[in-house]
Amino acid sequence: MRDYKKYDVWKKSHELCLYVYKEVVAQFPDEEKYALAMQLRRCCYSVPLNIVEGCGRSTDKDFLRFLDIALGSIHETEYCSLLACDLKYITEEKYKELLRRINDAKAMLINLIKTIRK
Repeated sequence: MRDYKKYDVWKKSHELCLYVYKEVVAQFPDEEKYALAMQLRRCCYSVPLNIVEGCGRSTDKDFLRFLDIALGSIHETEYCSLLACDLKYITEEKYKELLRRINDAKAMLINLIKTIRK
């Protein structure tokens, strides 16, 4: 079994999740608290959760399957963030910071996937 806390990509995605909860969806209008805000939270926390679940699997093949799911979730997080910006639920500056954090985590996840596939 792998220790998920040793993976920098898990740490980065956990930090992203905290940022989304504390700094992003908190600014959404009340009517979005159970729509886009909920979807953004779900796809965001799906990233570290899938890394954790994959670490609990015994084979690289199973681990990779969960990393691929995490990658899909981070792409979903990226789109939800764009939508929030376009709807003016977050500022352009907040969106740029969020996108930077998403891209950092996504790059780390892609690199981990490539490394394991070799």
